[in-house]
Amino acid sequence: MKCRVCRQPAVIDVRRHNANFCEEHFVRLCRDQVVKAIEAFEMLSPGDRVLVAVSGGKDSLALWDILLALGYEVDGLYLGLGIGDYSEGSGHHAREFAAARGLRLLEVDLRSEHGFGIPDGSRAANRPPCSACGLSKRHLFDRSARDGDYDALATGHNLDDEAAVLFGNVLRWEGEYLARQMPVLPAGNGFPRKVKPLVRLGERETAAYCVLRGIDYQVEECPMAAGNRHLGYKAALNAVEAQSPGTRHAFYFGFLDRAADLFRSQMAEVDQGLGTCATCGSPANGEVCAFCRLVDRATGDRDPTHDAAVRRVPVRLESRQADGVPG
Repeated sequence: MKCRVCRQPAVIDVRRHNANFCEEHFVRLCRDQVVKAIEAFEMLSPGDRVLVAVSGGKDSLALWDILLALGYEVDGLYLGLGIGDYSEGSGHHAREFAAARGLRLLEVDLRSEHGFGIPDGSRAANRPPCSACGLSKRHLFDRSARDGDYDALATGHNLDDEAAVLFGNVLRWEGEYLARQMPVLPAGNGFPRKVKPLVRLGERETAAYCVLRGIDYQVEECPMAAGNRHLGYKAALNAVEAQSPGTRHAFYFGFLDRAADLFRSQMAEVDQGLGTCATCGSPANGEVCAFCRLVDRATGDRDPTHDAAVRRVPVRLESRQADGVPG
């Protein structure tokens, strides 16, 4: 097996490109794919201050490494979610990565700052763990990016993630969420600009990148993710991809090229209806944002005005402005 570029021994095959690569040219391929994504979707500009949401997993640490190699000014943000040994391990990998490279890592601990962790919070609020987790992460990502005056918030969502989310939204024809399927969500209404520079790379590629770059990452999956529909969508697309390499890429980028614009008006309608949370000042569909309602329920600090807001206002896109950070 020879590298397509230099004909030296290859270390990995990338089936959707029908090509093999040596270590040097595979690392270059990954960085070039990120450059293509950034340029094609106008994600970042030279001089931007970027905050990368890091979980200690392969995707977010690979993204941090690549953006640094491309010359961007990048800090990391790690959220402690209170998921026992899993959170301990993920925090360790994020801190080790930052310390070894002299990087700045911001940390926010959900239990210390808001009085609950994801396991007890999801039970108290009667929400699935992944729902409570995603809602908490999105709120804290947005707040940290705004408070730190960053130009963009970058997350490690890769091609596999985005194709699986698209698959699920198409199956249920979730028009409001399809409207937000783009790799860039512009700043506005109190939200920072959100970018997903890994959309041209799959999970296997980010894992291989970390191995070749000597990046130690959290291998274990979150123990609370069992039964998440997103994993089922990924498995279905993996089966199709195994039979027809490149299908995932064609599905996702075909949507962006041919159908995404059809849903843009729905995003504008929802954004126009956003107000400001009376508790924390974040964007909200009603008097109180979904995160503050979650805090109230998880900590038992029930305010009657909050309960009234819950009855009047459904949880909509202010709680799904973007997905939580992946591995």
